[in-house]
Amino acid sequence: MTDTYSADQIQILENHEAVRKRPGMYIGNTGLRGLHHLVYEVVDNAIDEALAGYCTRIEVDLNADGSVTVTDNGRGIPTEIHPKTGKSFLEAVLTVLCFVGRSSDGYKVSGGIHGLGLAVVNALSEWLQVTVRRQEQIYSQRFDKGVAVTQLTAKPNPKNRTGTSICFKPDVEIFQPGIEFDRPTLTSYLRQLAYLNPGLTIIFTDNRLGILGSTSPSIETYCYPDGIREYLAYLNSEVEPLHADIIYLQGDRDGVQVEIAVQWHVPKEHKTSGRLFGYTNCVWNIDGGIHCDTFILTLS
Repeated sequence: MTDTYSADQIQILENHEAVRKRPGMYIGNTGLRGLHHLVYEVVDNAIDEALAGYCTRIEVDLNADGSVTVTDNGRGIPTEIHPKTGKSFLEAVLTVLCFVGRSSDGYKVSGGIHGLGLAVVNALSEWLQVTVRRQEQIYSQRFDKGVAVTQLTAKPNPKNRTGTSICFKPDVEIFQPGIEFDRPTLTSYLRQLAYLNPGLTIIFTDNRLGILGSTSPSIETYCYPDGIREYLAYLNSEVEPLHADIIYLQGDRDGVQVEIAVQWHVPKEHKTSGRLFGYTNCVWNIDGGIHCDTFILTLS
């Protein structure tokens, strides 16, 4: 121990260095929960486009080499130069912590307003390749361990499609227990998001033929036009409902939208406690919140 405390003892870390030094601060841990959180962050970025009304399809692919590709048909992350960083908006989103790339109106429907998501995923990946389709161009850039290793390139987009595709491989130096994703964990999460976004199509493809023990990929499609009504029917599929029709309420006041689906059922195995799931902008509020408390008070 030393009594000396001076400025030269202060270490200043780059964004990617800070995340790699203390990854648990950003994703919870470096085990399976943290590993899957990387996928959630990228998918949630696409979900934000769906919530804003610009995305109708999201594809999630587990690749044979351990990487994951998430593709959406939203507007595509902007690529113009950001005046404060001097980088393209795309590169800033992927390398600068707390870089929030949404307008104030976007906060109303965004589940990831903290601005950490993609930059953290990038920093904790062995490599990340991003492709953006917008403004009749296809933009691409590659990063290694959070650092850009190529310039942003552009080529004509003859089909004029829009959207963002992010392919990343988690870094085994960070996730030492391994980078093998658990299929049921991801399918449960993606299915839930599809229920919470009626009409949105989410396609999950597992290309890990060795793990599957198959000669062809496994493909599952989730799309639920009736949204949380179908979700509640799914949750209650193993119990006996007291009424066949699900009670559904929807309203909008002062720009805040609310949806409620309710169905009572016969207690199972003498258990009388019910289940209440609360969500805000597709994020499960595991500890409840004022919306859940108000609902309970209203019923009582």
